[in-house]
Amino acid sequence: MVDEAQASAYRGLIDIGLALSAEKNLDSLLEHILLEAKSMANADGGTIYLRAGKDALKFSIVLNDSLGITQGGKTGDPITLPDVLLVTAEGKPNFANIASCAVQRGETIVVDDARAETEFDFSGTRSFDEMLGYRSTSFLSVPLKTMSDESIGVLQLLNALDENGEVIPFPREIVPLIEALTKLSEAHIILK
Repeated sequence: MVDEAQASAYRGLIDIGLALSAEKNLDSLLEHILLEAKSMANADGGTIYLRAGKDALKFSIVLNDSLGITQGGKTGDPITLPDVLLVTAEGKPNFANIASCAVQRGETIVVDDARAETEFDFSGTRSFDEMLGYRSTSFLSVPLKTMSDESIGVLQLLNALDENGEVIPFPREIVPLIEALTKLSEAHIILK
C-alpha cells in the first residue's frame, strides 16, 4: 500500500508532467526537471549531463545551493567544467566515473558515501571539494534515455539533506520517484 507521502509525491509528478508538457525550451525543461528532482530528494546540488557525441558527457546544468552555484541551463552562468569521458584512453567503456557508469550501464546508481566508495573514481569530485571547501558525500545518478533505451545523459543529485540540513544517504524510496520524473522528461524531449 502507498502511504500518504508517496501518494502526494505521485500526485506531484502528475502536476509536473502537465507543467512540462507546455515547455518548449529544452534548457528551461531540463532546469525545471532538475529543480523538481532536487526538491523531491531534498538535495543540496544537482547536475544534468548531456551526451556530447558518442564518447563524452557535457555539463548542461550545475546547481548547488550551499555553494551558491547556478551554471548552465536557461538562467545560469556559462559552464567551464571539462566533459566527462564515456570511454577510456584504451577505447573501453568508462565505468570509473559515476555519471559515465550510469550511462554505460543504463541504470540508476546510488552512492551513500563517496569517501567510502571504492567502485568509482571520485578524484575530480575531491578536487572540486578541496577547491571550494565542500564535501560531496551522497550521490543519486539516473540515466536519461530515449524511448529506444539509448542513454542521452544523466540527472545527478548530490548530498541529500535531512530536516536539520545534515548530509544523509539518499532514501531508497525516493529513487522510483526521481526515475519517474526522468521518464517524464525523456518523453517530453522526444516529443518536442
